[in-house]
Amino acid sequence: MPKIGVVGSGNVGATVALYAAQLELGDITMVDIIEGVPQGKALDMLEAGPVLGYDSQVVGSNDYAAIEGADVVVVTAGLARKPGQDRLDLLKKNAEIITSVTENIVTYAPQSIILMVSNPLDVMTYIALTVSGFGRKRVFGQAGVLDCARYRTFIAMELGVSMEDTSAMILGGHGDTMVPLPRYTTVSGIPITELLPQETIDRIVQRTRDGGAEIVNLLKTGSAYYAPAAAVVQMVESILRGKNRIVPASVLLEGEYGLHGVCVGVPVKLGRSGVEGIIELKLTDAERAALHASAGVYQQSIKELNL
Repeated sequence: MPKIGVVGSGNVGATVALYAAQLELGDITMVDIIEGVPQGKALDMLEAGPVLGYDSQVVGSNDYAAIEGADVVVVTAGLARKPGQDRLDLLKKNAEIITSVTENIVTYAPQSIILMVSNPLDVMTYIALTVSGFGRKRVFGQAGVLDCARYRTFIAMELGVSMEDTSAMILGGHGDTMVPLPRYTTVSGIPITELLPQETIDRIVQRTRDGGAEIVNLLKTGSAYYAPAAAVVQMVESILRGKNRIVPASVLLEGEYGLHGVCVGVPVKLGRSGVEGIIELKLTDAERAALHASAGVYQQSIKELNL
């Protein structure tokens, strides 16, 4: 059975482990610096197996050596921004964490694929790519799958249709600068531009951009984890089962879309080797400008970190 490593056993990491176990995608190892937490959560999930009907093994450890031989390593570790904390200060702290995490992955799982989830997602993906030397096929970030899930949810709610019949595409960074593409977003193949007035589409797009913040504001403490974990597991499944799904992911661009040396969300084919190919959509001038503006935010962050 394949092996999945999950770095970080907080809400996102633990939910990734549970969803992956339920789908029997492989045996799962969670690693966390907090003593007892990954072990306790892993044992709890393992004991749910007889009831929910899965045989995946789930273990927890405080030692990175436990991920040895992992096929895919999902990285959810990192700090959340505290009130009054400088953005660059948080960026530097998380850069240090992801650098250390990546070095351990290189040591213990040198043949693995790294799927980044930690924020700021696109910058952390770039750091993992640079530190690991694995190449862009094997290091990429989960962004657009989650954003598209939120987009699809709001479209289905607005139209009163099945969420399964919705399909969406979002480019750009995981955050305020994301670039939803309504003309590539459909319900049973019908573009939403033919189903909804522009003002409604604009409202849905804005709610999608604010999707994470909306949940944070409702929870008061903490952030979303069910949908982020589901998005991660969809990508892990496509890799381990060779499904070759077309999904938006944060990947290093080397000339595609006129961008170089920055990780940003674009559609990719995701299979057993990781990113099997990058798909270049024909964008309007406005869409291309929005994508470049989004990428510019992360290029600036890379400069600030002197990477």
